[in-house]
Amino acid sequence: MAYSLIISDLHLCAEQPRSMQVFLHFIQQIALGADTLFILGDLFEYWAGDDDIDDPFNRQITHALHALSVSGTAISMMHGNRDLLMGQKLAQASGATLLNDPTLLDLYGTPTLLTHGDLLCTDDIAYQDFRKQVHEPIWQQNFLDQPLAQRKAAIAQLRARSEKAKKHKNENIMDVNLDAVASMLRQHHYPRMIHGHTHRLKRHLHTVDGHNCERWVLGDWHETGNALRCDVVGCSWETITL
Repeated sequence: MAYSLIISDLHLCAEQPRSMQVFLHFIQQIALGADTLFILGDLFEYWAGDDDIDDPFNRQITHALHALSVSGTAISMMHGNRDLLMGQKLAQASGATLLNDPTLLDLYGTPTLLTHGDLLCTDDIAYQDFRKQVHEPIWQQNFLDQPLAQRKAAIAQLRARSEKAKKHKNENIMDVNLDAVASMLRQHHYPRMIHGHTHRLKRHLHTVDGHNCERWVLGDWHETGNALRCDVVGCSWETITL
């Protein structure tokens, strides 16, 4: 039976070698045979720009993805909040195409809306203000015009501030806002929704204007990997371990 796999929030970085090992195992042993691998953001812990593609760690990732693509599995990548600067050079090196956020598609007969998920966290006003700023093309170009080392240092500072801020935030405001979920489902005519970002792996069922809509939330890969397998019958979880 034809199927696709959907993952997000791997946060791959040299400081977390086990996550990298699980990822390579997944790409080389499990994802083979899938029609499409969808990566819904935050594949990388951070992405400073496509001029960092020759970093040995990053090259491992692109080589593995490209090999999967050559084997016949299509790869579609979406920006996350950590790797929003991924560009066409990275996509080409990975044998992948970049997806808009959100993207509505027909997945084996079921209308399915893919999104990273941070757009839905509207209760975190400070984050949404920051998100709006860093998605501005002028901001991104000005940032990318800086030397790579300077960009990496700035990202390290942002990550440190973000982790510090999280400690003082209510857990609830870092989850999705249900009105935002309903609004996005309504805007796209009540599809199935799949997203990451919050790391709160679970299947939810929403009733919006009389329509029952599934919402699948992908988990992170800090302990074990996880993927959502979707086919004509529906979706189910797969746990990825070594």
